[in-house]
Amino acid sequence: MPNAARIRGMSIRPAVLALAFVFSLAQPALPAAGQAASALPTLAPIVKRASPAVVNIATRGTIKQRGPQNPLLDDPFFRRFFDVPPGGTRERQFQSAGSGVIVDAKNGYVLTNAHVIENASEITVTLEDGTDLKAEVVGSDAPSDVAVLKVKHDGLVQLPFGDSSRLEVGDYVVAIGNPFGLQHTVTQGIVSGLSRSGITDGYEDFIQTDASINPGNSGGALVNLRGELVGINTAILSRSGGNIGIGFAIPANMAKNVMEQLVRYGAVKRGLLGVSVYTLTPDIAQSLGLKDTNGALVSEVVQGSPADKAGLRAGDVITSINNQHVKSNTDLQNSIGLLRVGDRVDVGYIRDGKARRTAATIADTPTDGAARTTDEGEEATPDIHRGLVGAQVADAPNAGGVLVRAIEAGSPAAQAGLRSNDLIVNANRTQVGNLRNLRDAARGAPSLVLTVRRGNTALLIPLR
Repeated sequence: MPNAARIRGMSIRPAVLALAFVFSLAQPALPAAGQAASALPTLAPIVKRASPAVVNIATRGTIKQRGPQNPLLDDPFFRRFFDVPPGGTRERQFQSAGSGVIVDAKNGYVLTNAHVIENASEITVTLEDGTDLKAEVVGSDAPSDVAVLKVKHDGLVQLPFGDSSRLEVGDYVVAIGNPFGLQHTVTQGIVSGLSRSGITDGYEDFIQTDASINPGNSGGALVNLRGELVGINTAILSRSGGNIGIGFAIPANMAKNVMEQLVRYGAVKRGLLGVSVYTLTPDIAQSLGLKDTNGALVSEVVQGSPADKAGLRAGDVITSINNQHVKSNTDLQNSIGLLRVGDRVDVGYIRDGKARRTAATIADTPTDGAARTTDEGEEATPDIHRGLVGAQVADAPNAGGVLVRAIEAGSPAAQAGLRSNDLIVNANRTQVGNLRNLRDAARGAPSLVLTVRRGNTALLIPLR
């Protein structure tokens, strides 16, 4: 036993010493006696400059709720006797809190999230020094979750905008806000990811950060080490409602763009290019002879739209807007949706393997003509291709191509977007004059990209 104890003691001591040595290397050197305390690494100067521009936002309002269903509510006498509103709805008063950022001290403009002020009839902005100010709504845009408030006060301090497009994963950032009602709480972390999407139903290009963001931080500032605003904190990913190190912020460039339109028009006038797009998957990219999946695959060009006038066609892959790289459908949606009506844009695209460019003038968005994204259908096993299950096809009687005579509701072909009387004229970049051509193009192909004529419109429909 004595030998065993001695061996254990000897084996532990070097490990402890090694850990202590590594720990000492990781710590900043302490200042010598009399050395200025400012020599210590600190974020305090950045926080002192930025904090006066971050405000607390308190809201009050009324929302209508539909109460639990009760058979007695169907009795008109009961409703009149107890003064129950028609339909069983009732009003409920609410109070909520969030954060905001002063970005224009001269005009008193405050940036925040649209969801922070939703349904609010009274909005109070509280400055760092405790001053309460009544705020009015300049404009609010739910799809981007950005809102602009206006307050009147002398001596406001604004936070300058930074260029969020220059952010890189690993950059240090500071989040300032009012989580859980705690005034001016500061957390720090890094940029964990960029261009995150699929978080909400709106326009998304989120900055992901591990700087702690909690309820009440919404609308607060995400600041870089230059003391510039690079994001508006807006959401967290959490099962418990608390921070788990995954927070999201709207890029400052997007927020600034939306703000300019809200200030000028009171609303965002979203532009229209006039295309429908598909997700560019690896197998579809291979079918089209593309090297990667970057870009947005055009499946339809609306007749008479800016895209149509610019010469875009179904099958083109849009790769850039105004020299900004388009990686996906989300990138294209954000780029076009945040442009002003009347803006002239440079569109980069690939057609038949060759890079091309064209110019288009963004048009106003009609009520029923918004660009849309189409998902592929489910897989099955047909005679020609599994993606054509549920479609009755035959040689077109009076023209080259394959005619879709009928579509079974709910089938893979229907889910992919095929309709009766569609004329298939191309498959995987191969001209289709008859069923034999279609079979040859589909043989052994995991995916089949069809060019379809529907009336006067040419569509691109991928099948898997």
